[in-house]
Amino acid sequence: MSSTGIDLIANPGGHDQEKGGLSSSLSNGGTDEKKRGPPSSPSLSGSQVEEHSMRRQLKSRHIQLIGIGGTIGTALYVQIGRGLLQGGPASLFLAFTIWCSFILAVTLCMAEMVTYLPISSPFIRLAGRYVDEAFGFACGWNFFIFEAALVPFEIVACNVILHYWKGSEIVPAGGIIAIIICLYGLINVLAVQWYGEVEFWAALGKVLLIIALLIFTVVVMCGGNPTGDRFGFRYWSDPGAFAELYHTGDLGRFLGFLQCLIQASFTIAGPDYVSMAAGEAENPRVVMPRAFNAVFYRLTTFFMLGSLAVGVLVPYTDEEMKIAFSTGAPGAAASPYVIAMNRLNIRVLPDIVNAMVLTAAFSAGNSYVYCASRSLYGMALEGKAPKIFTKVTTKGVPLYAVLVVLGISLLSFLQVSNDAAVVLQWFVNLVTASQLINFACMCVTYLRFYYGMKAQGFKRDDLPYKAMLQPYAAWYALIGTSVMTFVGGYTVFLPGKWDVPTFLFSFTMIAVCPILYLGYKFVNKTKLHRSDEIDLVKNVDEIEEYQRTYVSSPPKNAFDRVLDRLFG
Repeated sequence: MSSTGIDLIANPGGHDQEKGGLSSSLSNGGTDEKKRGPPSSPSLSGSQVEEHSMRRQLKSRHIQLIGIGGTIGTALYVQIGRGLLQGGPASLFLAFTIWCSFILAVTLCMAEMVTYLPISSPFIRLAGRYVDEAFGFACGWNFFIFEAALVPFEIVACNVILHYWKGSEIVPAGGIIAIIICLYGLINVLAVQWYGEVEFWAALGKVLLIIALLIFTVVVMCGGNPTGDRFGFRYWSDPGAFAELYHTGDLGRFLGFLQCLIQASFTIAGPDYVSMAAGEAENPRVVMPRAFNAVFYRLTTFFMLGSLAVGVLVPYTDEEMKIAFSTGAPGAAASPYVIAMNRLNIRVLPDIVNAMVLTAAFSAGNSYVYCASRSLYGMALEGKAPKIFTKVTTKGVPLYAVLVVLGISLLSFLQVSNDAAVVLQWFVNLVTASQLINFACMCVTYLRFYYGMKAQGFKRDDLPYKAMLQPYAAWYALIGTSVMTFVGGYTVFLPGKWDVPTFLFSFTMIAVCPILYLGYKFVNKTKLHRSDEIDLVKNVDEIEEYQRTYVSSPPKNAFDRVLDRLFG
């Protein structure tokens, strides 16, 4: 089925946002007309277009906060403490800082491609167009599994967080899980702009929480606490900046750093969530570059400063934190921030932090439902998933795709019969490899896009967004993410550390992706696209037409005007 004309609904009338057409300028740069996608088919009109069309109703502020909301979950507030225990404050800070450089490189790749062609599920669909249809199939299903698996992870996390408060144990775990799943269903079945509003405010709460915690860190380290202790960077010298893990000496300190780097690779993301909203973004050629840049710089600031803050607040030898992680303590009990508050005899604030962490986990799960359903929708458009998933409601929601993701979220009921900490770790191990594979696939797709443009005489200067440091940034990210994909589960091979579930969850996707690729390639007889035959102009005409006819909707009131200015 042709994907021409099924992603965009042009607003009638309006002014021309961009003089000239990018597609025409590119075609003049060396692409023959025969390489364009097929013209819009007369059959894709009327009710059929309505059946398969999504709505461009997400504003810049929605997309930015969706990117932040999908990335900031419990890991930044709670799980980051595990990295502190294993590597020490310096290792944690260095690992998060270094990994941010890889995320920058991936962001540059995605920003250039997605701004050029802001269609639904862009990097999944472009992987098939620019590399190989089999490659797109493997990338798409890997990303779907990744996002879908994160939904039950955050649902379990929400249930654990609720049990931080005394008396909450009277509410059965199954009941809490069922309520959360129903809420996700309600939010994601509504029109996309309502999802955007819910996610905007929930993600804004996460941003305010991390800013408040960073301010808290500065205040208490300078003596603004009940004990009057000006501890500063004391814990970097006592017990020290680097912790030893599994071995003593330099090897132990290196393994501690490596474990922090593995945690950073799971914790920090962003460009994938921004790109998934491209097909529903208003004025995408203008909005998407801003969103990519804003999300990257805000997230890196939060993660780098967050990793620094926890190392300032708590020593890696803290017994309360060790016990909290080893026993699977509920909620924010294992959070370095809450532990620091307890050490400094600060009351009330731990309950506030736990409440905000609960909203963070809920919001992250909500984002994963959105991204997983859109990835399934995008694959269905390309014929790589059942066609039924292309059907959308009159509000532009891919209903059947959402229902499938909610069905997968029922895996969270595993917590009823298993220890919550064990179940959480299963999901973490599964999705860590998938996320790194996703990033590697994005880099490969960009490299084919880059060399395809070069081979066909296209000028990158004509693109609506030209990323810096290319193609070196893409190669840098590809090498880093590929190496970390195999390193993530190395601990099972250490003496006395063998664990079958951990091994399976750590390496399953590494084996599944090649099977998906080779299986699709064998059945459909696909081939790798040569640089000079990559289709770089399919769907470009629709994007150009949308940009020419786009009319911005004015803010409804002064409050919306302020929000648009802050996040526009």
